[in-house]
Amino acid sequence: MPEQKNYHLKCTGAALDTVNKHTEDQDITLFGSCFCPFVQRVWCAAEYLQIPYKPSCFAAANLTTYTDEVDPYKKPADLLEVSPKGLVPGLKLHKYTPPRGLNESTVILEYMEDLAANTTKRSLLPADPYARALVRLQCDHISRSLVPAFYRFLQAQEESAQIENGKEFRAAIESLVALFERTEKEIVQGGGAAGVGEQRALGVGLGLWLEGGDLNLTDAMVAPWIFRASNVLKHYRAFELPTGPKFEAWIDRLFAHPAFKATCSTEELYIDSYERYAQNRPNTSQVANAINSGKPLP
Repeated sequence: MPEQKNYHLKCTGAALDTVNKHTEDQDITLFGSCFCPFVQRVWCAAEYLQIPYKPSCFAAANLTTYTDEVDPYKKPADLLEVSPKGLVPGLKLHKYTPPRGLNESTVILEYMEDLAANTTKRSLLPADPYARALVRLQCDHISRSLVPAFYRFLQAQEESAQIENGKEFRAAIESLVALFERTEKEIVQGGGAAGVGEQRALGVGLGLWLEGGDLNLTDAMVAPWIFRASNVLKHYRAFELPTGPKFEAWIDRLFAHPAFKATCSTEELYIDSYERYAQNRPNTSQVANAINSGKPLP
């Protein structure tokens, strides 16, 4: 019987290069693991918003303050101080005395957005309130439908369940695309813009779905799972992402965006780290347990 693969404890590739660029102490410590998609969405946002941070539990190379033995699944005391369930990501905010903590990726994303508004002046959201609401609808769909469908598909063991859950995951992606198209139609095409310049102005904050757009909150929220669909689901479930010029162009822009690309490790790390999900091993993670029990994600 082949030896089982285990999850990695150290980033590789571009992600490791990024970790090694953030060695100085900052007001924010970001707790995470190298393979966790919930961490990557926050990490990507921090890079895009240009918020200074120092990573912890990513196991950087050649640094005495990081070791290969740092393992977020063993719940380090520092992590539990900011995330009571021991889940990553977590933030430790050193500007307070004593330091304070935040957990939950969606909450951290909102905190970083608010922080950047007062510091770096960068944003993942459009300025128009209705456009913001449409982006938040996209994000809600990702949390409620797309992410749980990803894990149900990956963890399914029976062929019939894999087929059914694969269809569910594909449908979740297609529904996200429909939300993209609604937003484009109502904000850009329905905004009464007379020229290309006005259309681009209306499109600010609507994300990489639009040609010439930049990373937005939806992109950061979903990119880690779309990326893992392209390697982990392809490897273990023979999944192929939807095709079509517009969708493929979005994927290309998403995966090539500097803020996202900087947080990606090499493919081997993800293939190895997700084998336990694909085999649905007992107690793989709190997320996996929630999927198996039919409960909401923790």
